[in-house]
Amino acid sequence: MTDLRTKFDLSQLSGDLSKNGLLLEQDDSLKTAVVISLFTDQRAKLDDFIPGNSTDLRGWWGDAWSEISNKRIGSRLWLLSREKQLPDVLVRAKQYAEEALQWLIDQGIVNTIEVTATFSATSVLALQIQIVRPYKSAIDYKFNYIWETGDAYAI
Repeated sequence: MTDLRTKFDLSQLSGDLSKNGLLLEQDDSLKTAVVISLFTDQRAKLDDFIPGNSTDLRGWWGDAWSEISNKRIGSRLWLLSREKQLPDVLVRAKQYAEEALQWLIDQGIVNTIEVTATFSATSVLALQIQIVRPYKSAIDYKFNYIWETGDAYAI
C-alpha cells in the first residue's frame, strides 16, 4: 500500500501533504493510515456514553456514503477524554484502537496488529502499536494521547 506522505503535527492536530519540489511525496510506511485511523473521531455508536453529556456523536460525514457497510473512519478513543485512569479504560482504549485499525487486516494490507494501552503519566494514555505486514519486518508506533487537551503525539 502506497499513500501520499503526510507530515503530522499532532500537537496542533494538523497535517499537510509533503512535497518534493512540485511533486507530492509517496509513503509506504502506513504511518498516515495509522494516525488517521486512530486520531480522527469516529462517530459514536448510539449506546456509547458521550463525554460531558454532549449530544454530538462526532464522526466524518463521508461515512454516510461508505461503500463498505458499517465502515467508519477514525476511532472512538475520543470517548475516553473525561474518563479516570482505571484498568477498564485501558481495556476500552485497546479495543477502540484495534477496532480502528482492523480495516488494515480486513483488506490484506497487514497480517497482524498488536495494541498495548498503558498510562504513561497523569492524564496521558500511551498506545503502542505493532504491525506485521506480509513479507516485511514489523513496524512499531508509539503515541501519547493527552486527555485534557485531546492532543496526540508520536513518542
